[in-house]
Amino acid sequence: MSHAADGAGPGLARLRRRSGERGEALAAAHLESIGWTIVARRVRVGRDEIDVLAVEPSGTPGNSGTLVVVEVRTRTTDRYGTPEESVDRAKVRRLYRAASRLRALPELPDGTPVPPLPLRVDLLAVDDAPAIGPGAGGPTFRHLRAIEPV
Repeated sequence: MSHAADGAGPGLARLRRRSGERGEALAAAHLESIGWTIVARRVRVGRDEIDVLAVEPSGTPGNSGTLVVVEVRTRTTDRYGTPEESVDRAKVRRLYRAASRLRALPELPDGTPVPPLPLRVDLLAVDDAPAIGPGAGGPTFRHLRAIEPV
């Protein structure tokens, strides 16, 4: 779809991209702050992209954890709904397709080995409110674990 057809000019597309990049950086920092290890960001798997690939520690001795494909959705306003509402069935199918293709790879495109761990697909919603005004106080996160394939 062209920018003109969806009402988004090049400037708006650039703002959306920057917002998404900021959301992914915030999400990665948040996951690291709770003990996760970030394996990679923005991984291309075929025609799909994984926003964040991370390892969630298990907390159980002898268990190395879970490899998690994390879809990050960011909103700076609730004008168009919540970040979670922006994930449709087609996106969930693409995430599971990417996860399946990832599982078949010995390493990522940059040469990083794919950890041989159980695999899960999560959604991390980032509400990135403005620094000034209503809703100020920094981003908030909602982590939906193991989103269901449809």
